[in-house]
Parts: sequence; C-alpha cells; structure tokens
Amino acid sequence: MKVVGLEEHYVTAEVVKAWADLDPRWQDPAVNRPGQDGIRRQLLEIGDQRLAAMNEAGVDLQVASLTSPGLFNLAAADARALQTDCNDQLADAVRAHPDRLQGFATLAAPDPDAAADELRRAVTTLGFNGALIFSRVRDQPIDDRDFWPIFEAAEELGAPLYLHPQTPPPSVREAYYAGFDDVISGAFATHGVGWHYDAGVQLLRLILAGVFDRFPDLRVIMGHWGETVLFFLDRIDRITGIAHLERRVSEYVRSNVFVTPGGVFSTRYLRWALEVVGADRIMFAADYPFVSPDDGAARHFLEALDDGDREKIASGNWDRLCAAIRR
Repeated sequence: MKVVGLEEHYVTAEVVKAWADLDPRWQDPAVNRPGQDGIRRQLLEIGDQRLAAMNEAGVDLQVASLTSPGLFNLAAADARALQTDCNDQLADAVRAHPDRLQGFATLAAPDPDAAADELRRAVTTLGFNGALIFSRVRDQPIDDRDFWPIFEAAEELGAPLYLHPQTPPPSVREAYYAGFDDVISGAFATHGVGWHYDAGVQLLRLILAGVFDRFPDLRVIMGHWGETVLFFLDRIDRITGIAHLERRVSEYVRSNVFVTPGGVFSTRYLRWALEVVGADRIMFAADYPFVSPDDGAARHFLEALDDGDREKIASGNWDRLCAAIRR
C-alpha cells in the first residue's frame, strides 16, 4: 500500500522574514503563537529529518505546500518575488527525493494574473500537481472575480487546488472567539474550530459566487473532512433555490470537491465521509508537522478500510487526479 499525504507543509526563511516585516494589520497571529519554535524548525527542513518523520508515520510520499497564510497577506510585489523563489526551492527538494516528495505550487494571489501564470509554470515546467490556496487575500475573499484567473488556469490545466484554513480576520476573531486569555482565544480561533469554519465558509462562497458554474471542471481539495461542510449538507442544500444555483450545493460538493482527514484520524468521520461523498472523493493527509502521529499511524488508520477503498484513499485517487493534469 502506497500512502500519499496531501496536507504536508514547509516554509522558507525568506517567507518567515516577509511575514515578520508586515504591518501588524496583515500579520497572521497563528504564525507566532507560543510553542511554535520546534514546528518552525520542522517546516524549514525538507530533507532527511522530514523523510524520517514520514517513515515513522507510514507515509510514503508528501505533496509539500507552503504553510498558512502563504503569500496571501503580502503586498503584490513581495508576493510575486517570493512565489518564484518558493516554487524553485521546493522543485529542488522534489528533484533530490523524487520518490518521496511532490509539490503544490505557492501562488502570489495578490496579483491574480501573475499567480495564474506561475501556476502554469509550476505545473508544466516544474512538474507540480496543483496549488494550495487560502480563503482571503488580505481582506478580500477569493471568490471575488478579481481572483478568477487562478481558477481559470487551474481548470485549463486540470490541476487541483487545495483550499487550506486561514486564521479568521480580526473582526471575526473579536466577535466570535475573544473574551478568554490570549492562549485560549488564539486556539479557539485557529486549530480549535476557527480555521475550519473559515475554510468551510469559503468553499460555500465559491459555490454561491458561481465559480463552479463558470469553471465546471475545477477540482478543489478540502482537509479536515471537508471543513465542517459535509456534516451540514442536507441543511445547506436549502439555499440552492435562494441562490439560483444551477445544481444543489451537495451536487457541487460531490462532483467538484475531494476531502482528506488533514491529520484528524477519526474512523467516525471517515465513515461519515464515505456515506456522504464516497471513497472516490476521499484522499489522505497527515498535516505534517502540525500533527505528530504515533508510529505507523497513517497505515493503522487506513487498515480499517476494505481493500478497494483503502487503495483509493491511500494513493489511488491522487494518482488518478494527477494523471489527468494537462502538462
């Protein structure tokens, strides 16, 4: 059984510096939350230590991506310069370990046309298998038509976009997650639940904004079992007529969206996802280095599946998705 992890992260020293130099208004508080020094070191390393951690977890291949918030909170000029640097550095790492690493492109979404061009370069020249994106570019949601060149390029290439959680904006944190000490409020707004509602709401915004109607072959991957959306589809479908959508919300999810555990190794959620979207729409992700699984955790989790579903989820669905990319 080959196991491929799709939500596995890295960072570069240049990106860390760019984040630190930002006006505080645009800084993501999750970047510097307490206890991150060890994780930061793991993110910066794409070599023997990472491969050893993969071996321990039972992951054969990582599809590496720049960690949150990527370049989405930077000024356009800085983002343009760094997207090329990030993708070239990751391409070097993939070339050094081609049987263990693949890449999701980093995109300078503050300049959507440049991001679309870089996605094309990353897929056709560097051999990457799509890109990882986030909910907002500063305070502008990615369903805004300004960013549709990115979706157009992704559909043209047949390259999937992994929609990753991002820390909610300050007004949302203040309204919904504040009122406790800084550590509790920070956790509540991010890995506790805030990240996941943020990404799930953004998927629904893409549907409501007509992105999948305009780009019907666009493929989006969601971590953490669909970022809450799968659990409410029956209810969410009630807005289909109100929004004058071409299809039911659940139909967009079942035809345009793939989900991964994102390091949440829950067999209950796995059973739910199998019932809601089926084994053909589920892939694997360990969320390295933010989740520290026990020895062989990935394989132990997948062993709960029957042979056919196990092959699809462990790597088969990903391999078939990559085979359809137009290079």
